[in-house]
Amino acid sequence: MGVVSGIDRTQRRFTPFSFPLAVIYKFFDDQGNYLAAALTYYAFIAIFPLLLLASSIFGFFLQGNPELQEQVLNSALATFPIIGDQLGRPEGLQGSTGAVIVGTVAALYGALGLGVQIQNLLAVAWAVPRNSRPNPILLRVKSLFLLVFAGLAVLGISIFSAIGANTEVFGDRLNGTIRVLIQVATVIIVGLVLTGLFRFARAPSPQRMRSAPGAFTVAILWQGLQYVGTVYATNVLDGTSSLNQTFGLVLGLIGLIYIAAVMAVVGLEVNVVLARRLWPRALLTPFTDQVDLTEADRRAYAMYAQMQRHKGFETVVVRFDGRDGGTHEIVLEPHARGPETRVLTEPTVEVPLRKRRPQKARKSQKSRTPRVDPTPPDLAPQEGPAARDAAPQPPPTPPGPTP
Repeated sequence: MGVVSGIDRTQRRFTPFSFPLAVIYKFFDDQGNYLAAALTYYAFIAIFPLLLLASSIFGFFLQGNPELQEQVLNSALATFPIIGDQLGRPEGLQGSTGAVIVGTVAALYGALGLGVQIQNLLAVAWAVPRNSRPNPILLRVKSLFLLVFAGLAVLGISIFSAIGANTEVFGDRLNGTIRVLIQVATVIIVGLVLTGLFRFARAPSPQRMRSAPGAFTVAILWQGLQYVGTVYATNVLDGTSSLNQTFGLVLGLIGLIYIAAVMAVVGLEVNVVLARRLWPRALLTPFTDQVDLTEADRRAYAMYAQMQRHKGFETVVVRFDGRDGGTHEIVLEPHARGPETRVLTEPTVEVPLRKRRPQKARKSQKSRTPRVDPTPPDLAPQEGPAARDAAPQPPPTPPGPTP
């Protein structure tokens, strides 16, 4: 434990070590992997039916129009999995009313679920009490506006990224420089969009500066994810059969969406840790109870308990009894802006006692025998007239015969 204690003391003193550790602990405290899995499910349900809608819509427009079919076949859609193979077949894509209805309903279900899950993710990360969250009806209405905002943002970012991909028109000299500038501009735009999204999705909305750090973290990670997706589509999906492309597309889409969801959760945790100052954390706090909690640990654990407040007139009190004898109480009053920390008992500080030298045994003193007067107290000589009166008189002499 000596080595672990030394590492713990070191990471508490240095923010470059303690802050990432606090973000990781907050991620697992909130069960971020399950939150990301729920986001992945609804995002996949929202995205995959769009392929069915796209194939059906293209089937309606391309039937009986060979010129439009030739233009689409020569476009970038010809390289898209599943749709590209169907475009090259003689019969082409077939439109279906039933497919359009099923795809639309499934996409709406997934989109609404995605909006609700995004709001739930922000509520869990910020530990918003349950009575402060929107009701089920308002939650879904807000999800529609959230999806419209997110859809327009994704459309704008996609157009900007497509323009950035065709930088050859600027010449070879400016090609590299412009590409770098466009990538930087893309990161800034994505960061600003996510900042607004994080503020709009949470109730109550945090300050803008509290949403920006995590948003730009996700924007930077998103650029790396785009590169991974491009490599996957080029090296894995390209050149495979239609069946393999189908399975590869489904598995790859699920994997990429899950990674993006994990990045979104991590970005949110960065915002919360910065805003609530939830660092440094104790190194062994997720593993054992035999640990001395920091102030950030107590605030984090109090947030998790206070998140379960269901009514506005309910008061949640969290009490910590430390191993050092100190007692800390964190109270969330109804309609309070933040928790109040009270220190009920100061920790007991043990002061080492000085070692006392053993005292030498004292020499036993000889007991003095009290001086005893041989004369009894009632026969002791006394002074004064009373003493003379009290002195014994000699016995009288008996009278003799008279001569």
